[in-house]
Amino acid sequence: MSLGMSTLGIIGSGNIGTVLAKLAVAAGYDVVLANSRGPESLREKATELGVRAGTTAEAAEAGDIVVVTIPLGRYADVPAEPLAGKVVIDTMNYYPSRDGRIEELDNETVNTADLLQRHLPESRTVKVFNNITAVNLLNLARAAGADDRSALPLSGNDAEARQAVAELLDKLGYDAVDAGPLSESWRHERETALYVDPYVSEGSSLERIMDGYDDPGKPAPAAEIEKLLATAHRPPVKDLQF
Repeated sequence: MSLGMSTLGIIGSGNIGTVLAKLAVAAGYDVVLANSRGPESLREKATELGVRAGTTAEAAEAGDIVVVTIPLGRYADVPAEPLAGKVVIDTMNYYPSRDGRIEELDNETVNTADLLQRHLPESRTVKVFNNITAVNLLNLARAAGADDRSALPLSGNDAEARQAVAELLDKLGYDAVDAGPLSESWRHERETALYVDPYVSEGSSLERIMDGYDDPGKPAPAAEIEKLLATAHRPPVKDLQF
């Protein structure tokens, strides 16, 4: 399925949201960027990126596909009504030190993406962009067919929605590896072998990247991502501290 997409809505203007806006504009998409503080707080950034600043409701309404890239603890703030019937990309990860303890996640009865899908029952959630840093996401984007193109895993309950997001990934500079339904999205969440490490350069570290080091990244092709998905091990979520 192709959505004939021309507009990407992005709810969240942090590092991942900003990079996705850059990649989408470069790929020819119209972008509406929103955050919890309102469009006035985004005027300068929007001008720099070449996007439109809007409210969260406006980004939700405008986007053919809408990205939710906010702290997980605030997932319930996402407006449900304007997202009905739409494909929604979830980039969120669970950090108890920031989000508070969430019992359903700790006892592993749900995944992070299940929380958003339940909050948006009429939308089709696809989990992606949650296992790579913003620095690597920007620096590893490559044109289709490039020998050093990287792949990203995605999960979702709706096969057509997963395909639509795979098409978006292709335009943004990445191959897609289909990990199946949301019940399998833990395979590319925190503390697994697929989280961050496949894309980080030799001799670099997540700590250095988070401190502002502009890591050129290490390409992670689809075959590598497929192998890591198949052999993924899930550490106990309740043991997460940070």
